[in-house]
This record gives sequence, structure tokens and C-alpha cells, in this order.
Amino acid sequence: MTEFAERGSRNTGNLGRTTIADGVVAKIAFLAASESDGVHALGSGFSRSVGALRKRVPGGGTTATHGVKVEVGEKQAAVDLDVVVEYGEVIPDVGRGVRENVISAVEGMTGLQVVEVNIAVSDVWLPEEEEAEPERVQ
Repeated sequence: MTEFAERGSRNTGNLGRTTIADGVVAKIAFLAASESDGVHALGSGFSRSVGALRKRVPGGGTTATHGVKVEVGEKQAAVDLDVVVEYGEVIPDVGRGVRENVISAVEGMTGLQVVEVNIAVSDVWLPEEEEAEPERVQ
């Protein structure tokens, strides 16, 4: 066996540790939930307003994960979402779709097992509310 072949067969899984920050999992969950059918926005009205203000302040950050709380362990994660659903959508169906998207995205990107995705529907978005709320997730 050549020297290269011996190095190539080495098990690299035992040569270090990879940790994933809570913010990374929150961002993945936020994006996956916001891409779900029937979801207008994440976060309560107050948290969306604070997020919009943070975007306008220099250095305030452009990454928004308002409406998402996560607990990340060594091998598992739990996600809590605050969702605004579009009027006319069947809320349990939206919840199922959000849950599937979030679990798929988080597990696929991080390798963590998602043990729960709790969804709180905090509001229903009406089309005539568009002028009052300029920021739309989708």
C-alpha cells in the first residue's frame, strides 16, 4: 500500500470536534420556516418592528431571526417559532409544512436531530394590511 492510500483511509472523524452555534440553527430554521407555504412572516408585530429598526441602524445587522428560539445540544436541537399565517390558509396544514421544512433543513445542514418544532401562530395576515406592514418574508 502506498503512503497516500494509507493516509486516505484514515478515519478523520476522531481528529477534532465541530460545534454549531445556536444562531446558525436559528438562521436555518428562520429561512426554512419563512419559505413555507402560508407563512407571511415570523415573529410578533413587536419583534418584526424591532427587526426592521435594527436593519436601518448602521451595524445593527442584516440577519434577522426574530420569531425563532432554539436550544442546541451536542446531538439534538429544539426549535420554537412565532408565525404569522396568511388569511385563508388551514393553520394545522401550514404548521405541518413549516415543521417538515424546518426539520429537513436543520437536520440536513447540521446533522443534529430535531426533537421538536413548536409553532405559535401569533397573527393572521390580511391582504389589506400590506400598506401598514411593508416587510414581507417571502
